[in-house]
Amino acid sequence: MKRFENKVAIVTGSGQGIGLEIAKQLHNEGAKLVINDIDSKLLNEVEIENCIKVAGDCCKIETIEAIIAAAIDNFGEINILVANAGITTFGDFFEYKPEYLNQLMEVNLFGTFFLSQKCAIEMRKRGNGGRIILISSVTGHLAHKNLVAYGMTKAAIEQLAKNLVVELSPYQITINTVAPGATLTERTLLDEDYHNIWSKITPMGKPAEISDIANAVLFFADEKARHITGQCIVVDGGWTSVGTSPY
Repeated sequence: MKRFENKVAIVTGSGQGIGLEIAKQLHNEGAKLVINDIDSKLLNEVEIENCIKVAGDCCKIETIEAIIAAAIDNFGEINILVANAGITTFGDFFEYKPEYLNQLMEVNLFGTFFLSQKCAIEMRKRGNGGRIILISSVTGHLAHKNLVAYGMTKAAIEQLAKNLVVELSPYQITINTVAPGATLTERTLLDEDYHNIWSKITPMGKPAEISDIANAVLFFADEKARHITGQCIVVDGGWTSVGTSPY
């Protein structure tokens, strides 16, 4: 029997990159899927059989509600949530604009908070427990130039998970975070120097691949992790141990 046979999983930000790899691995292990991305074109190009696609900005309550409804209407329950959707904004602290921070907090915090809330309500209602996995970042652990605002939101996501242990544990719902370090994705590979730079400063000698992040997520989603909650796995090849700047 596959690890997630008869389990229903939601993965946001899954049109490409880490989110798509998480969705693929969950599907390969038998999960029924609802996937989301703000980019409807990317979402429509995803080739995963028997999954429900909900396009839209998941920092909007109406999109969150549509995602939840899609899972309940089609599959009857929600067992796993992977809140992967998020944005990165670079900027010098002294020049950073209010509108950038508003957008960052809306997507990374507001969206993650209320998606977790709505999923947890459905999990509680059915009494079968559940797994919530939030995607953080190494920048929530270690300072990184021009990512002060982004790192702040990711540290907040990890604290959200820690606080929700108190709220969710009575219902056998675990909540954990995965914090990727430098990872090879469609976006990072646009920088032709990315692989070379991060290979030099990462103790393991190379940046992560998307499968490395997905493997950590699936660990938290698995029944074997049922007594682990409020924790974070950092997947960075040891970078946070040395903190060498790429600049």
